[in-house]
Amino acid sequence: MPPAPGLVDRRVEITGPTDKKMTINALNSGAKIWLADFEDANTPLWQNMVEGQINLADALDRTIDFDSPEGKRYELGQQLATIVVRPRGWHLDEKHVLVDGLPVSGSLFDFAVYVANCARRQIAAGLGPYYYLPKMESHLEARLWNEVFSHSEDALDLPRGTIRATVLIETSPAAFEMEEILYELREHSAGLNAGRWDYLFSMIKKFRSRPKEMLLPDRNSVTMAAPFMRAYAQLLVATCHRRGAHAIGGMAAFIPNRRDSELNAVAMAKVREDKEREAGDGFDGSWVAHPDLVPICDEVFSAVLGDRPNQLERQRDDVHVTAADLLAVSRTPGELTEAGLRNDVSVGLQYLAAWLRGSGAVAIFNLMEDAATAEIARSQIWQWLHAGAVLAGGEAVTRELVVRLADEELARLAEVEGASFDAAAYEEARQLFDGVALNDEFVDFLTIPAYARFP
Repeated sequence: MPPAPGLVDRRVEITGPTDKKMTINALNSGAKIWLADFEDANTPLWQNMVEGQINLADALDRTIDFDSPEGKRYELGQQLATIVVRPRGWHLDEKHVLVDGLPVSGSLFDFAVYVANCARRQIAAGLGPYYYLPKMESHLEARLWNEVFSHSEDALDLPRGTIRATVLIETSPAAFEMEEILYELREHSAGLNAGRWDYLFSMIKKFRSRPKEMLLPDRNSVTMAAPFMRAYAQLLVATCHRRGAHAIGGMAAFIPNRRDSELNAVAMAKVREDKEREAGDGFDGSWVAHPDLVPICDEVFSAVLGDRPNQLERQRDDVHVTAADLLAVSRTPGELTEAGLRNDVSVGLQYLAAWLRGSGAVAIFNLMEDAATAEIARSQIWQWLHAGAVLAGGEAVTRELVVRLADEELARLAEVEGASFDAAAYEEARQLFDGVALNDEFVDFLTIPAYARFP
């Protein structure tokens, strides 16, 4: 099917949670699309889930505004991004809504509340209810979603194809089923996205029984230039464009630091290089995590697109990717270092402490960390431990080393944060961290034991 209204030109997409401030900033950012995130950038507190849905309805009604504690007022401008909602994955429940005494799927809850309350609001604005579907591993999941969409359209008396969905290819199994996933969603498909961060997490998770063969270097050194990531990205573009579907690039997670111009310049250059690679590969647009990155992404893609809304005509017949290419993790350049291990430990602890306090998108070391990036950090620690990895300095990665680094990082955070240091939150975060990074068995998702701690 042809692209839906509001999804024809997707050169810049911004991601973020659905609190009032982010809702207004994202819609005003100049991006073409806002991924309104109920998943990785959100902590699924009941209040967050309900207020987020209210904020989306209020934004569509143009009744949303926000006054910050500092006295700054936020209101909607004239040109707004198209809202695309990312519900939770199938693996997460919504414990506050029961059917036959059992919790409903968080994914279905998030989808249903939005489509019931906002579908007609979006249609009245000339758009429609659009979604991003996360964590998919099989075309069978796409088939189930297609049935959900068709049932909902029938129940709401909407024409077939009103609901559209972009699938995040962010698991290793899904990379082998891109064609099938597009086929199953053919009545409702809006393309595929290269969900790079969860994809790295999935490579560790899915091949955890082969940690030495699939050993990744420091988390922050693995870029889209790594051979297995290049294969994945180029295959996604070729697959999408062969089917007339959009291919959307991955997220730039850098958070601008206005107090450090040198750091800012280096980071912005890396963001530009990343987006230039994607635009050159044929992607139709890409993600950013901060409004200050929208102009860079827009400039890079506009230089390639010109007056065209996308690159769907670019077929990439030159791309020939094999299964071995997708699994060539051992060819990834980079080292395993103590600094990288320490970063994993610190990010894991800081993110979990913030998540437990209700924030799912957290600025740490000038990067926007969400559940996906935190998953890479904790799973990398698990992988290095179980592979018997040796760091560049010659020290073996052991449980004792990780525990020592965690102790040191907590002491450093207590010193840096001073009176604002939440000892109770960090103690709970440490318990969770130990459970998902140091456990003998690999925990599928850190958010499952974390969510169990909420009432």
